[in-house]
Amino acid sequence: MFSGIDEVDWASMEHAYGPADDVPELLRGLASEDPAVREAALDGMYGAVHHQGDVYACTLACIPFLFELAVDPEVQDRGSVVELLTSIGGFDLDEDDEAEIDEDEIEGAANYAMAAAAVTAGAGVFFELIADEDPGVRLAAPLALATLHRHPVRVLALLRERLPVEPDEEVRLALVEAAGRVALRHRPLAGRVAEWLGRLASRAHSPGLRLAALAQLARCSPDGLPGDVVPVVSGLLREMRSPPEGDGPDPDAEPVDPESEPVDAEPVAAGETCRGEQVATPTLVGQLRSLSAQENAGRGTPWAADLLRTLHVGLDDRVGDRTALLADQLRSPDRRQRIDAVRMSGGLIRAWRGPYEELVALVGDQLSDPEPRLAEAASHVLEELFGLAAPAADALAARLADRPGDWVKSWASGPPGLGSTVKALARLGDARAVPALAAALERPRVAHDVGFAVGHLGAAAQPLAGALRSRLAEVELDEGAYDRASPLLAGLTGLRAGEATPEVLRVLRGAPSYRGEWLCTAALRALGSFGPAAREAVPELRALISRPGTASATEAAEALWAISGDAEAVLPALIEGLQSPQVHERRAAAVALGSLGPRAAVVAPRLRGLLAHEELWLRVDAAIALWEVSGRSQETVEALLAGWERSRHVRVRVAECVARMGPVPEGSAAAHVLRSELASVRRHNAMDGGYGSHDIHEDEKLLALCRQALRGTGKGTTA
Repeated sequence: MFSGIDEVDWASMEHAYGPADDVPELLRGLASEDPAVREAALDGMYGAVHHQGDVYACTLACIPFLFELAVDPEVQDRGSVVELLTSIGGFDLDEDDEAEIDEDEIEGAANYAMAAAAVTAGAGVFFELIADEDPGVRLAAPLALATLHRHPVRVLALLRERLPVEPDEEVRLALVEAAGRVALRHRPLAGRVAEWLGRLASRAHSPGLRLAALAQLARCSPDGLPGDVVPVVSGLLREMRSPPEGDGPDPDAEPVDPESEPVDAEPVAAGETCRGEQVATPTLVGQLRSLSAQENAGRGTPWAADLLRTLHVGLDDRVGDRTALLADQLRSPDRRQRIDAVRMSGGLIRAWRGPYEELVALVGDQLSDPEPRLAEAASHVLEELFGLAAPAADALAARLADRPGDWVKSWASGPPGLGSTVKALARLGDARAVPALAAALERPRVAHDVGFAVGHLGAAAQPLAGALRSRLAEVELDEGAYDRASPLLAGLTGLRAGEATPEVLRVLRGAPSYRGEWLCTAALRALGSFGPAAREAVPELRALISRPGTASATEAAEALWAISGDAEAVLPALIEGLQSPQVHERRAAAVALGSLGPRAAVVAPRLRGLLAHEELWLRVDAAIALWEVSGRSQETVEALLAGWERSRHVRVRVAECVARMGPVPEGSAAAHVLRSELASVRRHNAMDGGYGSHDIHEDEKLLALCRQALRGTGKGTTA
């Protein structure tokens, strides 16, 4: 083994962390008899040689040696090697990708292409490995074939032939998954695959295999799903929770015949897995496996959650079916199934619009469960829902009262934060969150997010104003002042607590140099929110705007206008801010000028000139301000609709302005855009592979603004 490995000039190559001269040791480590050494070597391969999916010259040089490891029966954990080869060779560059490659990416793209060619050229070995004695190898081989082999018809035939004789349930699921992968990669075969999957879904003896077939059918041919897919899947889940009736041969299995249509093999005991015992190591790979083992401990069918996730992805925008299925899962007597359902409910609501009252109430029911992981998962999902969490408000309040120890979470490093239940209830504007926030303000170190929670509660949190003031008065104005004062300033801003003007002025005057600009911004926003009640701050603000062209001058001018209404005093500073070389300062000046309305009409030509600026957000802010100072809507609407089409991220800001303009004329371009948004089932800010904590809130706000604009209910706010 490894013939010629020392003849490769590894030192001339690099991986993610420098020279690749350690790669031979990693390759030999994969063949070690010591499981800890193998785990560390695998971690090194993924962490350096194939870092985040990258392919380097040393990655290409590894491919022949990885194939040697994969086919040597003396090597243990070869399934992991097959998975590594699949990852290295499985990257596809389509025509669109190739068109977007710039000069700096040419070498990397060439490496991907060479890796795909090299691994594909050797993919024939996976035909033999699909019947290997090692179940871990048999688990990895089907997906390798489906991903890498050049002859999908042969691959599909082998998958179907292997299914009736494969004894391991997890491997059989992998065979079905691989068939779905073939259908997705080779669309002319999708019909043939869908027909086979449909037979499996209706005739297979194993409920897990029927569920796997439905999941893959949803991925590659959703039109082939049965009309009653929700009750069918719910029945399968109930069947999977029941103990197997016997271990005899599958009465539905067909003979092993190349020309036959095999359906199923004999069942295996629930929970039987092809993965051997894994060693615990401090590597990332080891930690991930350990977490997976903890998550699946005690599960009779640890793969069921993955199948359900696959099914949900395939169901896509069928929100009604997905909601009904999750509601059934949330009523399951199996806590682990409910944990999975809670998490999947969060994913569904985060990406798709729909009526979720029943689903949210069921998530709320999990808060009273004694299983901590279930209740914690439910509170995290509800935290993201803001107003949509209303059906669970009483359940949240009950948990809050029952668990005061969870009101504030402390961490090994960094400031403490509010617990999920507190945040969820506060984001509903529910006054029952106030005692928890009051307790948080009594702690030696205030939770970093307490101010935002106060802001969501609004007037209901007014009893907290005194505590916020007293804590702000105690803040030492040293290098840590921003971290300690900003949550308090945010809370006072949300309450518009003008009586706190003296405490805020103390912070403004004594802000340290470290993060002092941020601290001053927070203080100025607080003063501006107080309005005329902060008249005591006027001399201080007039002094600040005497230095035009600075961020603090713009922010001070905005605050001074909110407090005094003196347009003549603030207009010169804001006009100066509109010419700043910093885009964010020009945006702030434009927003502030808009708040002056017709009193700032003199700046209309300058704002109009910004409608052609390269920065989209500045164009949008300038367009809104132009309407506010001039009252002319046509050019503003044209600019706003152009921004709407350019980026989904500006849509809430655009909709705020359009809603304030009054009734949108029926048949206009704006009406068409707004109605199209309301007709979309997909949330405007839904992302594949990531999300933000306020995504649902922002999308629901967008929908409300679109409806308001079409109804013409009038003046909102763009602030």
